[in-house]
Amino acid sequence: MDEIFAYEFMRRALLVVLLAGGLSSLVGFFVVAQRLAFAGHGVAHSAYGGLAIGLLLGTSPFWTGSLFAVAVALLIGWTTRKGRLPEDTTIGVFLAAAMALGTAVISQVPGYVDLFSLLFGNVLAARADEVAALAAVGGAVAFFVILRFHDLLSVAFSEELARIDGRPVAFLYYGLLVAVALVVMVSVRAVGVVLASALLVIPTAAARQLASGYRGVLGASLAVSLASGVGGLMLSFVWDIPSGASIVLLATLFFALSLAARPLRTL
Repeated sequence: MDEIFAYEFMRRALLVVLLAGGLSSLVGFFVVAQRLAFAGHGVAHSAYGGLAIGLLLGTSPFWTGSLFAVAVALLIGWTTRKGRLPEDTTIGVFLAAAMALGTAVISQVPGYVDLFSLLFGNVLAARADEVAALAAVGGAVAFFVILRFHDLLSVAFSEELARIDGRPVAFLYYGLLVAVALVVMVSVRAVGVVLASALLVIPTAAARQLASGYRGVLGASLAVSLASGVGGLMLSFVWDIPSGASIVLLATLFFALSLAARPLRTL
């Protein structure tokens, strides 16, 4: 292990996966609790459009992707709450439109575009300035979730009771969607657009098989997420496979093991 992380690019990659893993487990707890997994999937894929715009304009794809993902997340939330369509239908429309926009824009970008890394991640190529930007955004997300943790927990338990209790339900709903969008963008460097939503869902899904109570689930989710990130990063380096694939496959293995272990809890 010491030899692997002797390289500077591997240390930067480690920081990215730790950041993405920690944030994904924190926000993913509420995503699963409020049944927003498909929303996370839709926002992750929609970010492709924003990334493509950044490449075309010659600016940072991370910032244009973040703005685009936040805008799409808020539109999904507003359309779902104010419109007549079910949430999954609304998400499907925005997902398809953003992917189509991204494909059209990418076709106009001059020169070579590494679509594979964009779609499936290449954390080994993370630059120092990218790590700093990810850390800044991640810090803002963590601050919001920690500050509003008990409010978010109340809404996850019962939105109606939270509203009666005087909690700002609409603000919390939109705030969580923005947090999902930003966590997705932090995760894109590690696992790509296609697999970013997996980090939001799989660790928490595994944790819910192994633990009870929100503290136990959060702790188990964090452990699964970080183990998947670090282990997947090492496998990516040793076996020369895409980081996104190795991280998500390892997380899926933990989920499968949690399913197998769940019956043992009842013995």
